[in-house]
Amino acid sequence: VSMNNNEERKGISEKEIAATIKELCHLIKKSDDENFIYEFFNCLFTKPELKDIANRWLLVKEIDAGTTQREIANKFSMSLCKITRGSRELNKEESAFRKMLELLKKSVN
Repeated sequence: VSMNNNEERKGISEKEIAATIKELCHLIKKSDDENFIYEFFNCLFTKPELKDIANRWLLVKEIDAGTTQREIANKFSMSLCKITRGSRELNKEESAFRKMLELLKKSVN
């Protein structure tokens, strides 16, 4: 029995993933209620997923603060591969991580 690519593929397409994530970003942007967004995240993500998200953001802040990759790996029990990826993303031109860090710094001041 021959199957075409659509039949072999399981789950949603990259296009559907992108559209869904953009939809969620749009809806989050519309809300100015941090507690509601926090509750939404707790409904949407499992505890391990929330931990992964928090760890990834914490590692970006640590890299920005000058903490070494080995120190971050020890502090958060994280693989160097994941940390290297975060570092690469942070150092890209027009980095979304960099822009978020700038927003964070502006909101603290």
